[in-house]
Amino acid sequence: MEFPWLVGGDFNVIVSEEVKYGGMLAYIHEVEDFAHCNNICNLFDLGYKGSLYTWWNGRSGDDFIFKRLDRCLGNLKFLELFPALEVEHLIKYGLDHAPLLLTCNVNNLRVIKEHYQSDVEGNLFVVFHHKLSNVKKALVGWSKETFGDIFKQIVTLEDVIKVHEIEFELNPTPQNRAKLHKVEADLTRYLHLAEESWRQKAGMQ
Repeated sequence: MEFPWLVGGDFNVIVSEEVKYGGMLAYIHEVEDFAHCNNICNLFDLGYKGSLYTWWNGRSGDDFIFKRLDRCLGNLKFLELFPALEVEHLIKYGLDHAPLLLTCNVNNLRVIKEHYQSDVEGNLFVVFHHKLSNVKKALVGWSKETFGDIFKQIVTLEDVIKVHEIEFELNPTPQNRAKLHKVEADLTRYLHLAEESWRQKAGMQ
């Protein structure tokens, strides 16, 4: 292929037994067909950060199954365009599949610099801009006083869920599953608080 290619999502097939935990052995023909297709298209696995497995059958104990079914693939042309790209397996949180976050890390500082160095002298909207900045600062202070720093709590809970997901994958006991569900419930509560915060802010506009 002469053009950059990126293919990602749920391929519903594993590439080897090393990316599966529990369940029956993989069908070798499916694994070979998938590898053959990638070779013909010159596609490479872009790797990942986070948990190894992207899918869980929702069970624990002896009935659990974990697999890496979701991935991002690209060719050399794509890798040349985005050499610093990263793929992260996000927390599942209410899903059986982990969402994939692809970050290309494109350097856009030049565009930002050109934008802010443009001549704004005599601009009629300068006063409005300063007033808007003051309103924004006031809203930030009001939000912290009313709701606390819930957005930092959300980020922290997402990190905690990552740890509990890995613990559950390594040892899928009902106890570890209960711990995971408890942290997910905490995250749900904070997400509702964040939603209420945005609703309040929207009502003040």
